[in-house]
Amino acid sequence: MLTDAQCRAAKPREGIYRLNDYKGLYLEIKPNGIKAWRYRFKLNDKASWFALGDYPSVTLGEAREKCEAARKLVREGINPVQNRQIERIKREQDSANTFEAVAKEWLGLKDWEDVTKKRRLDMLERVVFPSIGKLPVRQITPVHVLDILNKTVKRGAPTVAAEAKRTMSGVFEHAVATLRADTDPVWPVRKALPPNKTQHKRALSAEEVGQLLNDFDGHGGNFQTIKAFQLMWLTLSRPNESVQAEWAEFDLEKALWTIPARRMKARREHVVPLPSQAVELLKAMHPITGHTKFVFPNRDDRQRPMADAALRQALKKLGWATKYSPHGTRTTGSTRLNEMGYRPDAIEAQLAHAEPNSVRRTYNHASYLDERRSMMQDWAHKLDQWKSIHSKGQ
Repeated sequence: MLTDAQCRAAKPREGIYRLNDYKGLYLEIKPNGIKAWRYRFKLNDKASWFALGDYPSVTLGEAREKCEAARKLVREGINPVQNRQIERIKREQDSANTFEAVAKEWLGLKDWEDVTKKRRLDMLERVVFPSIGKLPVRQITPVHVLDILNKTVKRGAPTVAAEAKRTMSGVFEHAVATLRADTDPVWPVRKALPPNKTQHKRALSAEEVGQLLNDFDGHGGNFQTIKAFQLMWLTLSRPNESVQAEWAEFDLEKALWTIPARRMKARREHVVPLPSQAVELLKAMHPITGHTKFVFPNRDDRQRPMADAALRQALKKLGWATKYSPHGTRTTGSTRLNEMGYRPDAIEAQLAHAEPNSVRRTYNHASYLDERRSMMQDWAHKLDQWKSIHSKGQ
């Protein structure tokens, strides 16, 4: 076996020569003075050699350690030369597959509305990317994840932390499925933070509904914002379903609004009966925006719909933000319609809540439409009545 003194003393000659060490390891001395460690091995009856680095950058002890690792691969039937090439390719791929790149790919695969994707990307850019966006997704550990979550909670945003945790887990699951990560590092720390308890706002009373509708009508805001708010209440649709409504979805003669599956939360087409007040509202809007795709186009870009954030901003201006959110409209509608004696199944059908049984869902759609038409007309009359009572009481 070689000694370090022998390695240092070896002088170049006219031709290449070797100093053998142990079990295939040798030091190759070249005429230009370079001393290179090599490992000779045989695999599948074919002889080959594997470079281990140059001496003295790689010491004798280090060369023996590297050689032993290569011998282990050979014993397992793996060619160390090919294994090194594969590992180099993996490293190159890992450096290209940063968390940010994989996250954007994951977002692109989601069957979500553009506004939802944009909101999720905004959160990633604010909360997650600054910490791990440039790191190879395979190298991210639970420590990285927990640090992001703790920082977000400490700055008073537990809801954002919960969203970040769900989003990161989704990205890592996609990375694992596409062989770009081995595990989901969110999983070990998924319970490290206290559960985020969503505070659902209560249903508004009849008096409060009247006050809200009067306040909104008279707040002097954008005409389109007021009408989108009214359509949401008259149909009990979700805020984004209302503000993103397209003219092609409406049949005003039949008083029906058919929202396509791509715009529905459950990704199923939803038919909404329109009370006469909603029909009149849409007829009033048509001369203004009927030449555009959207009933309520964006103020700055008429090719896009109005953002539902406009509703929240108006409510904040009116002082209603702490008592009511646009999504709370459906809670109020469900509560009050139940009080009015309508069947829960018809109410659930109006709210487009998912019915797991496909046969029953089809039956509900066919049998409840007339009942829902009558129910929503009564609802619209109630809204008018509550507004009138509140207006007179002022």
